[in-house]
Amino acid sequence: MARDTSELVFCALGGIGEIGMNMALYGYGPPKKRQWLMVDCGVSFAGEDVPGVDLVMPDVRFIEAERRNLVGIVLTHAHEDHFGALIHLWPRLEVPVYATRFSAALLEAKRLAEPGAPRIDVRVIPSRHRFTAGAFDIELIDVAHSIPESNALAIRTPAGTVIHTGDWKIDETPVIPPLTDGARLKAIGDEGVLALVCDSTNAIREGRSPSERDVARSLAEIIATKKGRVAVTTFASNVGRIRSVAEAAMANDRSVIIVGRAMERVCTVARECGLLDGIPPFLSPENYGYMPREKVVAVLTGSQGEPRAALARIARDEHPDVTLAKGDTVVFSSRTIPGNEKAVGGIINGLVRQGVEIVTDRTHLVHVSGHPRRDELADMYGWVRPKIAIPVHGEAWHLSEHAGLARSLGVPDVITAKDGDIVRLAPGPAQAVATAPVAKVYLDGEILVHSSEETVPQRRRLAWSGAVSIALALSEKGEIVSEPDVKTAGLPLRSRDGRDMEDLIADAALAVLESLPRPKRRDPDAVEIAIERGVRSTVNSLWGKKPVCQVIVLVV
Repeated sequence: MARDTSELVFCALGGIGEIGMNMALYGYGPPKKRQWLMVDCGVSFAGEDVPGVDLVMPDVRFIEAERRNLVGIVLTHAHEDHFGALIHLWPRLEVPVYATRFSAALLEAKRLAEPGAPRIDVRVIPSRHRFTAGAFDIELIDVAHSIPESNALAIRTPAGTVIHTGDWKIDETPVIPPLTDGARLKAIGDEGVLALVCDSTNAIREGRSPSERDVARSLAEIIATKKGRVAVTTFASNVGRIRSVAEAAMANDRSVIIVGRAMERVCTVARECGLLDGIPPFLSPENYGYMPREKVVAVLTGSQGEPRAALARIARDEHPDVTLAKGDTVVFSSRTIPGNEKAVGGIINGLVRQGVEIVTDRTHLVHVSGHPRRDELADMYGWVRPKIAIPVHGEAWHLSEHAGLARSLGVPDVITAKDGDIVRLAPGPAQAVATAPVAKVYLDGEILVHSSEETVPQRRRLAWSGAVSIALALSEKGEIVSEPDVKTAGLPLRSRDGRDMEDLIADAALAVLESLPRPKRRDPDAVEIAIERGVRSTVNSLWGKKPVCQVIVLVV
């Protein structure tokens, strides 16, 4: 009888060592015949280091090569950093996607808003239900978070049970239920949990997160005391926060106007799912200018400084329907994601110049995180009592602090993994046994570009040192037929001593050409290479930077 060599392994293709881009894999079976389950398929938002890029997502080439063994993708919830890459990456995988009703509806609304988006095979799973996908028995467990229908997963296999928390917190008074189901987590802990793969976002913060209901009370007080228009910007997906604003508006005889496509999409789905029952219909931006200032509450996209979002356009006084003025108030009911500070600051400055009062979480309780602080993490470990802890969803500092906490709570095995580490959970000691290739894929306009391609690095060079284009015509004998045609982009117009930069570049190109032996002058490729090097060197001596240089030699 053949020996059973089945193993249970974990591998993150994104989400360890960074905030966002969450994508986890669980594998069960013999090393060369594993079945795989993917949990989440998220994006992160591009920073200034990748100019022109909209979104960043994990490279799926590892699991794409194994897709005949991939039994499905399970979504823990519908935040962009957990499901935002599906529309772009699903065609490479083409497996069933399992999601709750709200997550599935938001995915479909997002798909319909993107021309050419693929029709995805989505299977709706009710909250608190169990289902099977290949060798995996999966149970959805209610957790509180800043978007409806968030779930932890109990992933049962013959080798043991893993709790994958997704994003969660403990909130005893959420605006939109449910609570985190501690009783169910404890019951699964009593059955025996092999590993806990857990959110680390707030592992550096002591104590417990405030409740969403505390924010609702604070927003209600602000809306009740302000005399002019009140605008609230928050994450579009935070339906509980939108409901809190709407309830405060109702109590103060104000109407709610939704501004921004993402916000409109979420509100439509939330109403379909019954999450805004009892709230009057929201108004469109076209109504804004016809309403008395004291009768308006606007809920806006743009809390993270997105340049095309509603709030940024208002701050630039470019929105077609919505304006703000002295006496109005903007509430930033959000936390600025690291890296977005400059963009958010620019919007705040633009609003202040218009005379608008700004309210943020620095002075008022207008935002709470959807992630657990250290005491909440301790509760989770107390319920689940895992043999192995794997901190995920965080940068290096978050992961390190989480790992230290897990050790202090007596977890026998704490694994500090990296993206790409294939960690064997069972049988035997937990350890990294292999590595999957990991990289980033950029959504550049409407095209997916691999991070190994030269597109983005070249764009960085263009942003730093500009570009030079030189075209010249040579005879078949290598003699100059016409003067070089020089065009520059991003270079100074004149050198330090006031000479025309394009004239200097043309002179440098001619000097290089004249210095070449006649046989080389008859070789267009050799001439292009020589002029490129000479011009870059000349510009560097004049300016201190080497531009991207393109030389075209036409033989006539």
